[in-house]
Formats: sequence, C-alpha cells, structure tokens
Amino acid sequence: MTQSTHDPAPEAIAQGVDEETVESNRRLYSGWQWILFAVLAIAYALFHLVTLNVLPMETWSYRIVHICGALILGFALYTGARFSEADQPQSRPWLRGLGYLLLLPAAYALLQVWLMQRTLAGGAMRIDAAVEAWHFGYPLMLATFAAIVLSWFQRQHRERLASADLALMLCAVASAAYLLLIYNTPMRMSTGTAFAPPGIAYAAIAGSALILELTRRVAGLALVIISALFLAYVFAGPYLPGFLGYPGLSMQRFFSQVYTDAGILGPTTAVSSTYIILFIIFAAFLQASKVGDYFVNFAFAAAGRARGGPAKVSIFASGLMGMINGTSAGNVVSTGSLTIPLMKKVGYPGKSAGAIEAAASTGGQIMPPIMGAGAFIMAEITGIPYTEIAVAALIPAILYFASVYFMVDFEAAKKGMQGMRKEEIPQFRRLVKQVYLFAPIVILIAALFMGYSVIRAGTLATASAAVVSWLSPYKMGPRAILKALQLAGTMSIQIIAVCACAGLIVGVISLTGVGARFSSLLLGLAGVSQLLALFFAMCISILLGMGMPTTAAYAVAASVVAPGLINIGIQPLVAHFFVFYFAVVSAITPPVALASYAAAGISGANAMATSVTSFKVGLAAFIVPFMFFYSPALLMDGTWPQILRVGVTATLGIVLLAAAVQAWFFGPVKAWQRLLMLVGALCMIYGGIYTDVAGLAIGALLFLMQRGSHGGGTRAAATG
Repeated sequence: MTQSTHDPAPEAIAQGVDEETVESNRRLYSGWQWILFAVLAIAYALFHLVTLNVLPMETWSYRIVHICGALILGFALYTGARFSEADQPQSRPWLRGLGYLLLLPAAYALLQVWLMQRTLAGGAMRIDAAVEAWHFGYPLMLATFAAIVLSWFQRQHRERLASADLALMLCAVASAAYLLLIYNTPMRMSTGTAFAPPGIAYAAIAGSALILELTRRVAGLALVIISALFLAYVFAGPYLPGFLGYPGLSMQRFFSQVYTDAGILGPTTAVSSTYIILFIIFAAFLQASKVGDYFVNFAFAAAGRARGGPAKVSIFASGLMGMINGTSAGNVVSTGSLTIPLMKKVGYPGKSAGAIEAAASTGGQIMPPIMGAGAFIMAEITGIPYTEIAVAALIPAILYFASVYFMVDFEAAKKGMQGMRKEEIPQFRRLVKQVYLFAPIVILIAALFMGYSVIRAGTLATASAAVVSWLSPYKMGPRAILKALQLAGTMSIQIIAVCACAGLIVGVISLTGVGARFSSLLLGLAGVSQLLALFFAMCISILLGMGMPTTAAYAVAASVVAPGLINIGIQPLVAHFFVFYFAVVSAITPPVALASYAAAGISGANAMATSVTSFKVGLAAFIVPFMFFYSPALLMDGTWPQILRVGVTATLGIVLLAAAVQAWFFGPVKAWQRLLMLVGALCMIYGGIYTDVAGLAIGALLFLMQRGSHGGGTRAAATG
C-alpha cells in the first residue's frame, strides 16, 4: 500500500472522550434551576475536599451527610420514570398536586427533628417513644414510600423537577437530620438493642428505601433485586432449613443497627466518602483539562500502525481511562464510541470490536495505581496498605492486558488485518511534547510511595492537574475549576448510591451471620478439594457481581466469599484478590455482562454474542486468580528472583494460551498443537519450577515447529 507523503498526520484523532456522558434518565435544567443544582453539586464536591483536608467531621456524621447529599442531588438530577417528550402531555395535574401534598408530612417530620433537638438541648435524656413514632416516624414513612411510588408514574419534561422527587429530597434531609441528632448523643450506643430509640428504625427504613430507589435510577434493577433478596432473608431466614437458617432479628433491632458502621455507614461508605469521592474529583479535573483525549491520541500514535491497530489502541486507551473512572461500562461508552467504529473499519466483526473494547475497559479496574475503586475497599476491609495492594496488582494486570493484546494480535494476523495509515494517526513526536500531561498520575504514584496518605496524594494530584493544564491549550481558570467540581459532584452520585446499597447488603451479611455460614460451607468443600472450594468461590463471586457495578460486586463478594477462603488457609491478600478479580470480570461474563452489553450497543452486534466473545478475549482473567493460590509470587509475595521467574514464565504462558484460543501462532495451529499449547500455557501459568521447565520446553518446541513451517509467511504478514 502506497502511503501519502503530502498529507500531514493529524494533530489529534480523539476528541470529546472527556465530554460528560448524559444518561437517558438525566434531567437537563436551564436558567435558575441549572444554576441552583450546579451550585449544589459544586458545594457537595467542595464539602468533601474541605472536610478531608482542612476541617474534619465526626466519622458517622460525615458519612450521613455524604449519603444525604448524594440522595438530594440524585433525586434532583435523575427521574424515576421516563421523560415526557416536548409534544407529549405531562402527568395529570392531580399527580403533581399529590406530590406537593407529600411535602407536608416530610416537612412535618423535619420540624419534629428540630423540636427534638430543642428538647434534648433543654436537658432531657431521651425523646418520648410515642412522639417519635407518631410525629416523626409515621409521617416520614408515609412521605417516603408514597413519593417513591408516585415518582414511578409522574412524567415531566426533561428540564422540570417532579414534585414527587422534591418530596424525596426533603425526606432524605429529614432522615439524615434525625440520625445526625441521635448519633451525636449517648443514645448512639443503644443501636441494635431493645433500648434503641424507635426513631432510628424509622429513619433507617426511610433512608434504606431512598438509597434503593436512587440505586434503581442510576445503576438499574440488578443491585436493587439482590438487596431486596438479602433484606427478605433477614425476616425469612429463621424459617429456612439447613445452613441458611438463623435465630432471627426483629425489624426494630435490625433497622436500628443497619444504618451504622455495621452496614450502610460501614466499609463501603467509608471508602466512597474518602478515597472514591477524592479520585472522582481527580478524574473530573483530568477531564476538564482534556487529559482523556490526550491518553487516547497517545495510544493511537503508539499502536495505531500495528496490525489490527484500533484494537490495540483500545487496549492501551481503555486501560489508562478505566483505572481512573472506576466503571467498566462507563469506560466502554467513553472510549468505545471512538475505537469500536475504527476497529470495524479495519476488518473486525462488530461482536469482536465490542468484545475487545469491553475486555480492555474491564481490565482498567485492575490496573495500578488507581484500579477503579474496588482496591480502596480492599484496603479498608483487609487493613493492608493501599500501596501494597497496588504493587501486588502489577503482575496480574500485566498478564490480563498481555492476554487481551495477544488475542487481538493473533486474530489480526489470522485475518490478514493491517493497521491504520501514517497520515490517519497523530504524529508521535508531536504528542511527546505534551507528555507532561501524565504528570498528575506520576505525582500520585510518587506521593503514595513516598508515604503520603491516599487522601493527601489524591489532593496533590488533583491540584497538579489544574497546574499542568496551564501548559496545555485547555487552561483551567476559575470557571473551568468550578465546572470540574460540578462534574465531580454529578459523577459521584452513581458510585455513592451503589456503595450505600452494597453497605445495606454487607449489613445483612454481618448482622445475620450468613457470611460465616458460607465460610463453613467452603471449609467443608475444602476438606474434599481446595480446587473445588476455589471453583465454588469463583461461581459465587461472579453470580453476585452479575449486573452490578464493580465496586458493589466486590464489596458484597468480599463479605460473603473472602472470609471463607481465609478460613481454609488462604492468605488474606490472595483471598481478596481472588474475589476482586472475579467481581471485576463479572462485567464480561455471560449471561449478564454490563460492559459487553454497553459495547454491543455501540457496535450494533448481538449483545449475547458480544459477551461470549469478550469472555473468550478475557479468558486469562478466569485462570490467573487460581494461580494466586498456587503461586503467591504473582502477587509479589516472595523473593525477587522467584517473582521475576514466575512473572516471565506466566507471561509466556499467557502468550501460548492466546495462541491456543485463536488457533494461530506463527501461522495456523493444528488441533493437537492447540492441545499441547494449552498444556504448556497452564504449566507456565502454574508457577512451579518443574512445571515452568516443562512449559518452556513445550513452548520452545512449538516455536521451532511454527517458525519452520510459517516463518516466512508471518514475516510478510507482519510487514504488510
């Protein structure tokens, strides 16, 4: 193919990667309403920055405000029903009137909280139970549940706030206000006992219902259904047979304790209110300074001319973007809108293009140093420093992306695909001049390994993103900084709702003891076979993660599965990484694969076919976690020579695995050679000295055979 020497390479091919994604159920305000909610989003983001760095709050109070703010913004920005189009009628006036009428019991409940505060300030030790029930609890419950149901039927134009959602915002304030009042008195110690004020249970029931409704709006029904099943277990458990049975909890005792650090205010909210919100702000600043566009353009310049170029660009770009934005499906939408059409252009079928993007975007969740958000929860649950977790994730991340890369490379070679032409991609030498845009991430890594706390390191990286932008065409002045803060406040809603909902599930697990019973089940299986116990743990982790965002999937699986793995003798870091990996790859595991479905929506291919193909592309992610158990050196647990040997041989094993799956090495691979490749791959991934030697011998034999048979053709294809 003759390449033009006259047309200069474009300055950039990626534009708009950093643009904010607007969901189909998201309101788009204008005028004073836009200003109002923009100010609220900015204030919400600033509240976290100030509280985390300058003016710390009492822990439970901070987390309650954190959740309440997300509920207020969430109900303001996301509708509970479909929008009414401009030429369609809105909901009937009586529905809107009913929504405004529900403001009365919500406001009355909030007024009662103020009166209770006056009573306690006057020296009273506690509030009369009848007053709490009739004047606070019942009005709050009426307003909350009636407004939730009404919001499902109240259709408004996209720029208007529904009256039912206004009532829900007020209910969130009333519920949070009561919890703030009681948890800052000695009555906080009575939670979970018969002496707990009944108002705690009412506030917790209303708060839990609000969290579930917002989760439905921003993350779909899957997590809500799973939460409902766990909640049903609280009251049905005493009547279940076998290991699922437990003595039982009354509604009062359960709900008076679930909205504490044993549940909703526990590890998941602890992480979302500190690390996650901080890195969302960091990601928003990177988006405002157009670093995402630079990442994708850099990937095009580095890999665009290789065979199957856009697919390899997808791997690099999605890995860089995915580790920052913390959601596989969101990453597919942002980078896949550019890479998937280009992959189809060079010859990839729609299902393959979507599958590659889904697998690469999912891998971003295990890419150090940021690793989406799940790693922060791992650090919180295990007590292992975040820096150790990031270091331990290095080899597994390399193995995952090496697998995806060689899957793509061998498929491109098999189909005779070529890369993009020189004039179609940005010039690498131009982009190198802007390499300083990587500085915020470099500063983040350096600060973490210099011993700074994650919060301080994230704050420094966020500030550096604004400073570095002054060297680029997208300088961040006061207006851009406010825009970034507004974007951060909006972006945080989904992950905070998901973490709070996951906290509800974790609360059920801890308060009913069902996690301990799963542990005993795994212990029994381990007596038969540890491999069988690991396989069962994998199935449970994937099943719990289906249809759920990565963060919630890991948080739930870590509560149910990880303790059982630790009890059968697996190290805590290995056990949690095992669970974390499968929680992540649940996004590309059929039949419910969120990342694959998002990619299919862009590629136009069948969703199920795309998810099956993405499962095949990410196959290494389903094998490598088992090797953590047999070879902890994969998680940097061992001597340096041992870690180096295991890392190199496992990578070579991944290459053989990709060749076996794609039936191509240096050329077509026969059936018996594929079987031999699979054996050699598993030997090298296993990590033992003797198995490594056997795997290397098999690999060398196949290399010589393939090189001798197809070497010339491969060289021609590679240069083509």
